[in-house]
Amino acid sequence: MNFVEELQWRGMIHNMMPGTEEQLNKEMTTAYLGIDPTADSLHIGHLVGVMMLKHFQRSGHKPIALIGGATGMIGDPSMKSQERKLIDEETLRHNQEAIKKQLSKFLDFESDAENRAELVNNYDWMKDYGFLAFIRDIGKHITVNYMMAKDSVKKRLNGENQQGMSFTEFSYQLLQGYDFLYLYQHKNCRLQLGGSDQWGNITTGTELIRRITGDVDTFALTCPLITKADGGKFGKTESGNVWLDPKRTSPYKFYQFWLNVSDADAEKYIKIFTALSREEIEALVAEQAQDPGKRPLQKRLAREITTMVHSAEDCDAAIEASQILFSNHAGETLHKIDEDTLLAVFEGVPQFEVPTSVIEAGVPLIDLLTEHAAVFASKGEMRKLTQGGGVSVNKEKVADPQMKIDGSFLLNGKYILAQRGKKNYYLIIVK
Repeated sequence: MNFVEELQWRGMIHNMMPGTEEQLNKEMTTAYLGIDPTADSLHIGHLVGVMMLKHFQRSGHKPIALIGGATGMIGDPSMKSQERKLIDEETLRHNQEAIKKQLSKFLDFESDAENRAELVNNYDWMKDYGFLAFIRDIGKHITVNYMMAKDSVKKRLNGENQQGMSFTEFSYQLLQGYDFLYLYQHKNCRLQLGGSDQWGNITTGTELIRRITGDVDTFALTCPLITKADGGKFGKTESGNVWLDPKRTSPYKFYQFWLNVSDADAEKYIKIFTALSREEIEALVAEQAQDPGKRPLQKRLAREITTMVHSAEDCDAAIEASQILFSNHAGETLHKIDEDTLLAVFEGVPQFEVPTSVIEAGVPLIDLLTEHAAVFASKGEMRKLTQGGGVSVNKEKVADPQMKIDGSFLLNGKYILAQRGKKNYYLIIVK
C-alpha cells in the first residue's frame, strides 16, 4: 500500500515536504506523531492523527506515538488563545498508560514485526536535560527571527486578548524540534506527522536536524484540521468532547454521534476514520445517493468506528439500544442495557421520583401514573388510553390499568419506563 496515495484519496493530506513520497517508496521509514497527554483518554479529535499512524503501519512503515509529557507540561501555543494548565508527573504517567491502551486498538505494539509500533514519552529525555545545556546545545542553532516568523507565534503575539505569550510557550517549538532530532538520532526517525496547525513546529524540527547534522533527508506531512460541513467544530457536543473512554462517553453515545452526522460529513468522515477500501466506500456513497433515507454511510461509519474503539459486542448493544424508541418489542433489550445507556437513550424525557416503599408494597399502575407520577392528569384519561392500547410499561403494552407494579418491574434496580401514546416517554426513578 502506498501511504501517500492512500492518504490523498482519503482527503488526509494538507501539506507535505518535497521528497516525502520518494523517501517512503525507497525504504521502510520511521515516523512519529505527538499526542497531548493532558487527559487520561483520547477524544475523537485525536483520531485523525491516530488513523494516519494506522495507515502508516499498514503501508509497511514503523509508527512511533510520542506522548508529549515534557511539552504537555508547557502547552502548545498553536491555535490557542491562552496558556493551558500544566500537569504533574504522576498524572502524566497515568494518562500515558491509559492512552497506550486506547492506541493498541489501532496499532500493533506487541508483535515481532520489524515495523511494530512504539510508544515514547519526551519527558524521559527532557527531565534530566539542564536548561543551560539545552540552550547551549540546541537553542544556539535556531534564531529568534526564525521562531518569530511562525504563524502560531505571530497569531499569539498579535492576538486580541493582549495577554501576549510567555517565554515558556515561546520555547515550545524548540522543544518539539528537539524531539524530532532526538528520535532521528536514536530511532532513525525521518518523518513527523501532525495536524496542519503543527506545520511550523514540525519544520523547526527538520531545520534543527539540518543545522546540527547536515542531513536534509527528514520530512514533514500534515493532515487538514477536521471541520463539519456547516462550519461547526468537529467532535464537540453540548456535553463537551466525544471521548474514547467508555466512562467518559458511553459506547451508545459514541455510536449516536457518528450515526447523526450529516450526509456530507458522513462521506468525508468514512474515508478518514475507517480503514474501509476505496471500492467499499464508493459503493456506500452510491447506495446513499439512491436512497438517502436509509443512511447506509452513517450506519456503516458508526458501526466501523464504534467496533474499532470499543468492541463488536459494545457496538451491537449500542445498535440494539438505539432501536428501543422505534420498536414495540424492546422490553427484553430494556432489561439488558446498563444504567448509563438507559439514561442516555431517554435523556431529556420527563422524570418522576417515587419512594421505594410504594413499589415494594406493590401499587396499581393507575395509581402510580396519576397519584405518584403525573403521567396522566386523571384516572379516566388513563383508563381510556389503556383501552385503546396506548399505554406501555417498560415497552410492554398494558391491558389492565389495575395491574400491580412491584420490584420485578425495576430496570437496573431503580427505573420504570412509562409510555403514553407513541412518542411520550416518562422515566420513573424509584429511590
